[in-house]
Amino acid sequence: MNILLIEDEYLASEKLEAQLLRYDPTIRVVGTIDSIRNAVRWFESNPTPDLAFLDIHLSDGNSFEIFQKVEVKCPIIFTTAYDEYAVKAFKVNSIDYLLKPISNEDLAAAMDKFKALRQSQPQTPALDMHQIMALLNRNASPITETPNYKNRFLVKSGQKIRSVSTDEIAYFYAEDKIVFLITTNGQRFITDYTLDTLQEILDPEQFSRLNRQFIAHIHSIDEIHPYLKGRLKVYVKPTTDKEIIISNERAAAFKEWLGK
Repeated sequence: MNILLIEDEYLASEKLEAQLLRYDPTIRVVGTIDSIRNAVRWFESNPTPDLAFLDIHLSDGNSFEIFQKVEVKCPIIFTTAYDEYAVKAFKVNSIDYLLKPISNEDLAAAMDKFKALRQSQPQTPALDMHQIMALLNRNASPITETPNYKNRFLVKSGQKIRSVSTDEIAYFYAEDKIVFLITTNGQRFITDYTLDTLQEILDPEQFSRLNRQFIAHIHSIDEIHPYLKGRLKVYVKPTTDKEIIISNERAAAFKEWLGK
């Protein structure tokens, strides 16, 4: 079975691939795509996979944009870390909807459902986005309350556990499969969250995903410099020896975020 992963968080895609291979060692992951732009290119130039896992929120926008730009002929299993969508809207056309962090049990159930549907309906049609959007509009409850973003994190400090407010956080960064929380006074703590999950549970007015490695609080942005090919080089405080480059695709959205 050929499966495509569309996921902009490296650790999340790596974990999902490992879970899929644990479920069925014969599965072949034919690609890992990290943006709307690259997903469109992939579908335009590659054979249709048997199934695709699609993160709803990608670094360059909402992944529904993919379906507006290219015909997607394979069934989709959606994934997200933030439960803001009508789950029933995705339970069609051999589709499932998984909340992150994805458990082995939920993944197995989704794959079992897909296999069963494929056996009973070998010619199962691909995703009908008109039907999906109609179901979303009909079933989704209006969001009238302010999203409940996370505002405190529990971290381990020696033998103690302390609470860190988001106002104290300068940025998060990932290194060697570990995500670190850096405070405004330079303290460093390990957190159990992936950057992908953090991107969903942090207030987007205060925090922005800079690239695959960094999420930063708006007050931690120190300087911005033009870089090669329309990219931006960002300096944060407290300083870091790691180079922070924002892609050309993300540059405009980043500058808009800073200017709000």
